[in-house]
This record gives sequence, structure tokens and C-alpha cells, in this order.
Amino acid sequence: MTWELVVLLGWGAVMTAALSIVSITVGLAIGVLICAASLSRVAPLKWFGRVYVSFFRGVPLLVLLLLIYHVLPQLGLDVPGVVAALIGLTLCTSAYQAETLRGGFVNVAPGLMEAGRMVGLNARQILLRIRAPIALRLTLPALVNEAIMILKASSLVSVVGVGDLTRTAQNLASSTFLPLEMFAVAGAYYLLLNIVVGYGGSGLGRLLGLRPA
Repeated sequence: MTWELVVLLGWGAVMTAALSIVSITVGLAIGVLICAASLSRVAPLKWFGRVYVSFFRGVPLLVLLLLIYHVLPQLGLDVPGVVAALIGLTLCTSAYQAETLRGGFVNVAPGLMEAGRMVGLNARQILLRIRAPIALRLTLPALVNEAIMILKASSLVSVVGVGDLTRTAQNLASSTFLPLEMFAVAGAYYLLLNIVVGYGGSGLGRLLGLRPA
């Protein structure tokens, strides 16, 4: 095992981190919209939100990645593997984040919103000053956990030819005949990335005034 191989695996870890960051960030933006649709009083929007969450939470990520990778070219959209991977990861995590956020909003105490109305806040102000901040505090641990889960699940993008950490470890294991060493180092990189995400979530929690349970 040489430092050159460790560095090569490091570049795979960079790809894994980049895929995870983009998919989690875009997935959160989509998740907010899907959450709003699920909580809407407009029946078609509520129906769409629920169907979206049920579908993308119900289809295994591996199957979703393969469907996107093979179906899009049939529709005339010849996308590279990395784009298919980003689409699949984003759709998957957006559904989970949407449901997490919905649970947070549902669990905001009605008395707090009533208090807001009593002091003269309108619906928009209640949302921005009361419901959204409290929902974020309630759901932050689950959102951080989802970020860790999608980071680990990103190892599946190797099936569509993306040179992530897992794919890099597979290629190096085949060329060096050192599978134990390659996957041990890959596992160490995944652990390091997850620790960074965990500490980042803890830091954000302290910023928002959360205390560990």
C-alpha cells in the first residue's frame, strides 16, 4: 500500500463528497417545496406531494439510478453517469427530507401559532418567525442523519460508472490485487466524511440554540 494509492482513493472521496453535497443541498430545496405541497390545503398539490414522497421513498436507490441511467437515453436525453447519479440521489433525498420537514411542521404546537396571531402577526410572519424556525430545530437531527445516510448510499453510483470512492476502490483492488487494503482505506474515508457531517450538524445545532439530548 503506497501513498499514491491513498491519494487516488482520496480523489474518489472528493467525488463522493461533491456528489453528496450537491444532491443534499438541491434535495433540501426540492424537499421544502414538496413539504409545502404536502401541507397545502389545495387537494391536487397535497396529492402530488404525498405521491412524490411515497414513490421516491418506495423505489430502492439502486433501481432508481439504473432506471434514470437507462431510461433517459431512450427519451433522447443522453446524460453522463455523473448527471444520472446526481438526479437519482437528489430525488431520493428530497423525498426523505420533505417527509422529515413535514413531520416537523406538523409537530409545532398550535398554541405558539395562536400566540403569534394574538400579538398581531400575519400568516407569513407566523411561518417565518415561528413555524419554520421551530420546525427546523425539531428536524435538524433527522436531516443530519439523512445527510449521513445519503453520503453512504452514494456508494451505489458506482453502478452507473461514476468514479466515486467505491468505484475507485474497486478499480484499484482489481489492478493491485490488494482488495483488503483498498476497501479498508475506502471505509476510513467514508468514516471521516461522516464524522465531518456529524460535527457540522452539531455545530449548526449549537448555532440554532439546540442542546444535545
